[in-house]
Amino acid sequence: LNWDDIANVLLSKGRIATVVRTTKETDIKVTIDLDSQTKGKIETGIGFFDHMLDQIQTHGNFKMDVHVDGDLDIDDHHSVED
Repeated sequence: LNWDDIANVLLSKGRIATVVRTTKETDIKVTIDLDSQTKGKIETGIGFFDHMLDQIQTHGNFKMDVHVDGDLDIDDHHSVED
């Protein structure tokens, strides 16, 4: 393979990653797709936080799906912190 072929092989696989974090206070799943510019679904239960994450994906030109199930009845800091 030459360098163009190597680059094509690497980039053709898609650059997608998912991370799951579960603690006593939160259950979080984030998937980022660097090759998609469609809008992802962001659900944290915190309106301003949803807005700020949406701005990151919009201006970064990538798709980000975020689902957070946190203990918002106690406080929202665990959802943001984790």
